[in-house]
Amino acid sequence: MSWLFGLNRGAAPGGGGDAAPPGTGTGAGSGAGLSLPPTPGGGSGGAGDRQTPKDKWSNFDPTGLERAAKAARELDASRHAKDALSLAQMQEQTLQLEQQAKLKEYEAAIEQLKNEQIRVQAEERRKTLSEETKQHQARAQYQDKLARQRYDEQMRQQQLANEENLRKQEESVQKQEAMRRATVEREMELRHKNEMLRAEAEARARAKAERENADIIREQIRLKAAEHRQTVLESLKTAGMLFGEGFRAFVTDWDKVTATVAGLTLLAVGVYSAKNATAVAGRYIEARLGKPSLVRETSRITVLEALKHPIKVGKRLTSKAQDALEGVVLSPQLEARVRDIAIATRNTKKNKSLYRNILMYGPPGTGKTLFAKKLAVHSGMDYAIMTGGDVAPMGREGVTAMHKLFDWANTSRRGLLLFVDEADAFLRKRATEKISEDLRATLNAFLHRTGQHSNKFMLVLASNQPEQFDWAINDRIDEMVNFDLPQLEERELPLTGGSGLRCPLIPEMPSLGCAEVSLSPQAAAYASEDGVLTEAMIDARVADAVRQHRQKMEWLKTEGAEATKGTARNPLLPFPKGTPVREVSGACLLPLLPSSCSCNTEFCCCICGTAEEDVPLSSPEHEPVLMR
Repeated sequence: MSWLFGLNRGAAPGGGGDAAPPGTGTGAGSGAGLSLPPTPGGGSGGAGDRQTPKDKWSNFDPTGLERAAKAARELDASRHAKDALSLAQMQEQTLQLEQQAKLKEYEAAIEQLKNEQIRVQAEERRKTLSEETKQHQARAQYQDKLARQRYDEQMRQQQLANEENLRKQEESVQKQEAMRRATVEREMELRHKNEMLRAEAEARARAKAERENADIIREQIRLKAAEHRQTVLESLKTAGMLFGEGFRAFVTDWDKVTATVAGLTLLAVGVYSAKNATAVAGRYIEARLGKPSLVRETSRITVLEALKHPIKVGKRLTSKAQDALEGVVLSPQLEARVRDIAIATRNTKKNKSLYRNILMYGPPGTGKTLFAKKLAVHSGMDYAIMTGGDVAPMGREGVTAMHKLFDWANTSRRGLLLFVDEADAFLRKRATEKISEDLRATLNAFLHRTGQHSNKFMLVLASNQPEQFDWAINDRIDEMVNFDLPQLEERELPLTGGSGLRCPLIPEMPSLGCAEVSLSPQAAAYASEDGVLTEAMIDARVADAVRQHRQKMEWLKTEGAEATKGTARNPLLPFPKGTPVREVSGACLLPLLPSSCSCNTEFCCCICGTAEEDVPLSSPEHEPVLMR
């Protein structure tokens, strides 16, 4: 209703002031509102030209009242008077609501300002407290630093004072010690002088007294000697009389003599019997329950082993006989021969006949030890393995150990296969070889116990150098078997399980056995991440083995050159082309050279007739001569 009273008259006609009153024309809403009367002079623009009065009614414009009265008359005369009034009331309510909303916003802004002021005050207070805390900490640290400095200074001053006091005390103690030492030295000097004077006076007085009393002293000594002699003579006389009377009484009483002789005889017999019975019982228990010290490995079951491993012993007792050649890689001819030996040994065991002694010789790694074990199991016998290198270190105990070994072998109920590995270590030639007396005695004991065949044990010797055996040993061998290196068709690796992978026959290394060739790829497979053996691994291992073998041969040639320095040739190298040779007992030997230098481990040294060329051992043209 402000437009009725002339308020907001400065607004332009039709501008953005208050809404137009109803009844003045078409407007927003229903279009039946009234329009405002035109303002004379352009509204507030004309009023600004007049002079502003000085009282409070100077701004009052009477034209507004006139317009209001005119509008009221028009409104009364209009048929939309009620609508206009209602519209005016609604506008007034809207304005009031807007004013209330603005008031609420103003109050909210005031509250927000208050909260912000409180937050700012709290932040300021927190900063103030933090700064005060920092100041307090800095002050406390500074005070602590000053206190520490004062304490350190006090301690330093105290330490200096203590050191000064200690130095003074040490000086005082040193002075006192020097004074005491000087006093003691002076006292010792005076005491020594007094003692010397006293000793001199006493010696002078004693000498004077002895000179004066010499006759009396001699008489006393003579009386003491006579009394002692009389006492000794009387004691001997009394002892002789007592012993004579006792012996006379003992001899005249035949019952005492008989009892004494019988007692001494029984005592001697008891001591001798107990000693020999204990020795016999010990040997018996050791022969049947123990294991000789020379035996490294045995399949013979003892009481102690049965008590320790009953399940293992039970499986061994219930196991069936195995094939003697299972797992052994041999050539067809050698396989047929050793199979005949296994069958003959098994039948000998069944018929309780005498066993034959066998010599197995050849390069290492060809299956000699494995075949000996298989032969014993196949024949139903026990086996015992000893090494020839264990005999020499025993010295004088070797003879006793050898007899204990054969005594133990004779107590076997199933029969024992005694396998002597590296037998050439102690069964050497007694005539040419330089061996000790202890080893010679041990060899004689071995020959004594193997002089006749036995149905209790079977002797199997293994050696890489059979030519070093004593002739008596060769006389006790009934059959010799040469375990040569297998060829390409027999070299199937045991670790492949029959997959077709074979142990390669390397031309540069014909003496390399399947064991050496198979272990190297096996180690390569174990070292790989997936544990699978490939052909590339085998090739790499073979190439590495060839390189190592070449290095070993270089060392061998160097050693041979140093050993034959100043001679015509190296005995470790093959014979030169055109060297004349002759045949002795099926072996090619040089007439002027010993057999030990006729061959090395890689090349054939000679052939029967003339040494035409250096032939490798794998050459099929000539039969190689293997002598060491």
